[in-house]
Amino acid sequence: MNRTPLLVALLAVALPVFAQDALTTVAERSGFVRTGRYDEVIALCDAFAAKYPNAVRCETFGTTPEGRPMKALIASTSGALTPEAARAKNLPVTLMQGGIHAGEIDGKDAGFLALREMLDGKLAKGVLDRQVFVFVPVFNIDGHERFKAWNRPNQRGPEEMGWRATAQNLNLNRDYMKADAPEMRAMLALIERWDPVAYVDLHVTDGAKFQHDVAVQVEPVNSGDEKLRVAGRALRHGTIDRLTRQGALPLPFYPSFVKGDDPSSGFEDGVSTPRFSLGYMQLRNRMAMLVETHSWRPYAYRVNTTHNAIIAVLEQVAANGVAWQRLEREADDRATKLAGTSVPLDYKATEAARTIDFKGYAYTRTPSTVSGALMTRYDESKPQIWRIPLHDVVVPRISANAPRAGYVVPAAWIDMVKPTLDAHRIRYTRLDAPLDNIAAQSWRASTIKFSSDSFEGHQRLDAQGTWTPETRSLVAGALFVPIAQPKARLVMGLLEPTAPDAIAAWGRTNTAFERKEYMEDYVAEEEAEKMLAADPALRAEFDKRLKDDPDFAKSPEQRLEFFYRRHSAWDERYGLYPVLRVDTAPR
Repeated sequence: MNRTPLLVALLAVALPVFAQDALTTVAERSGFVRTGRYDEVIALCDAFAAKYPNAVRCETFGTTPEGRPMKALIASTSGALTPEAARAKNLPVTLMQGGIHAGEIDGKDAGFLALREMLDGKLAKGVLDRQVFVFVPVFNIDGHERFKAWNRPNQRGPEEMGWRATAQNLNLNRDYMKADAPEMRAMLALIERWDPVAYVDLHVTDGAKFQHDVAVQVEPVNSGDEKLRVAGRALRHGTIDRLTRQGALPLPFYPSFVKGDDPSSGFEDGVSTPRFSLGYMQLRNRMAMLVETHSWRPYAYRVNTTHNAIIAVLEQVAANGVAWQRLEREADDRATKLAGTSVPLDYKATEAARTIDFKGYAYTRTPSTVSGALMTRYDESKPQIWRIPLHDVVVPRISANAPRAGYVVPAAWIDMVKPTLDAHRIRYTRLDAPLDNIAAQSWRASTIKFSSDSFEGHQRLDAQGTWTPETRSLVAGALFVPIAQPKARLVMGLLEPTAPDAIAAWGRTNTAFERKEYMEDYVAEEEAEKMLAADPALRAEFDKRLKDDPDFAKSPEQRLEFFYRRHSAWDERYGLYPVLRVDTAPR
């Protein structure tokens, strides 16, 4: 059964005891009406380490832009409290984080409660003997301290909470690939050091009102290494089964309607792009889980559900983590052999749908006298089963063939590319000698579209083009990024220009797609006349274009550019992506 009523009742009786216990939280002592400030996290981190010196270590793994320490609790009753010790004992690592969106703070309070119960032997006995639990109570710390009521207007409790974005107004759960935020760079370093078998991101949903209380998604399930998906499915199913037995109503997909706020449109499953935690870890051949409690459940209920999910994951890693580690290492080895194969870069749900029974509430959709829009209104006193479509057949949307050797970044572009490679600990070598007439593939854009507004501080690029064989020469100082490395999928996600969260897509190379020189119209007219007189084939091509393309025929600009693009004055680097692919490693 679900523990929430029992938990709340026990808290009401035990408040005087909890008030004296240094390891309880403000949430517990308030009956889950409030959540504590970040100074509580710092104090609890130290207090846990002091009470359990052989099982807990308190670590600072970074500093926020406002100068706050980023805290992680390292917990294991095996005595392995460093990455080196964990590797020496072949212990799997589970890394969980709360508060990446600091208003969604269930994970912080649930994690402290679960950790104390395990260390006291009251719950999940022996689970910490067989793994290392790395717990980050709050990821977005500066956002957590932007603390007030109504920071989450569509959420029930706590009374006050943190803010979604960081002090630099960055959404950390859009930053995994571009790694702009100091907090994200610190987290990526923590992931690199501990190499978790599972990375769990604890959230709270936005969205409609319905009865289901938690969504549990895992990748790789629809993405990433095919054989590793077996472990991803096992982790997802095992967590959902445990939560169901405890009285929860879990979902294996994120419950966001296909069309706005219209429940009849149903849902679609998919794979998050790697700007999100859930989409990122599969590029490293590791499992990621997204736990989303439902925002309209009371805070005590949500914390309890998150607590149960935390225990469910840790129990499974204790039982299966060594085997899952082996599967992940085998996936690493397969990733080193992706050269020349087709690799998916993005995914989508197909039009195929099945009808599901979804536990919702009675609702109406009527015009609003306030906004004038068609609004959905839910009646939580009337549970109702919705028979609605679910699109859950997921296929690749974009794929690319992995280069046979790797990518070459010219020296002039290193400053735009290298910091991101370094943030992800991508392996590369610097080429000290010039590269003369190397056989390579270049990518030129056939269409270029810049976003009309800023997103996460970037003007994103949507460009389409093709890789074509060319001979190129480069000055000394280029970088060679081999494809034969365990993070090959991550390399492609960063360096393939059509990948959804590539360096190019985030606008790091936008200047390569901007025109810098022009031919005056009167010059173009004169040069076009000369070209037509000298080249009958060109005249025939121009006449055919005039006949077949009415828009072209009516546009003086397009007609003159037809000739400019074929003139030696044209900038051959316009639209040329400043990264090459090579089939042979340069020396």
